[in-house]
Amino acid sequence: MKTITLLLCLLLSITACTGIPDGVEAVTGFELPRYLGTWHEIARLDHRFERGLTSITAEYSLNDDGSVRVLNSGYNAEDGKWQRAEGRAYFVETPDVGRLKVSFFGPFYGAYNIIELDRQHYRYVMIAGPSRDYLWILAREPLLEPAIVDRLVAQARALGFPTDQLIYSQPQS
Repeated sequence: MKTITLLLCLLLSITACTGIPDGVEAVTGFELPRYLGTWHEIARLDHRFERGLTSITAEYSLNDDGSVRVLNSGYNAEDGKWQRAEGRAYFVETPDVGRLKVSFFGPFYGAYNIIELDRQHYRYVMIAGPSRDYLWILAREPLLEPAIVDRLVAQARALGFPTDQLIYSQPQS
């Protein structure tokens, strides 16, 4: 019985990692082919897996099996080296809903919830994890207009994200 309980707890914790925060919705009308390519990190909430990295990019491409190849890169100035992590992403719902689960470590998945997107040009995006402790703003270029950044941050704040803790890759006005 202890084994079954442990397995159920493990399953629930893995499922929780692919969830979406209460009151937050993923975008609909998502088009994966337009999303593929390179994105630059504009802002993020701090996490150990990105701590100390700059010039962070995420590159998305399609795998032969239909999954999405994710290649995250960042420069570690302390080590003087680039760090890379490769993973796979799969849609949680249908391909037109911006909810994916991403794995960099075997069977363990994390939530990748696209909660805002420049639907016309796919120039910027805001992504949430399974809780309000995870938030990223990405753009196609290393710099994003301050007015757009301000609007996205205000939107995230209104959704309850701790935007006062954001780490920016570009100076803020």
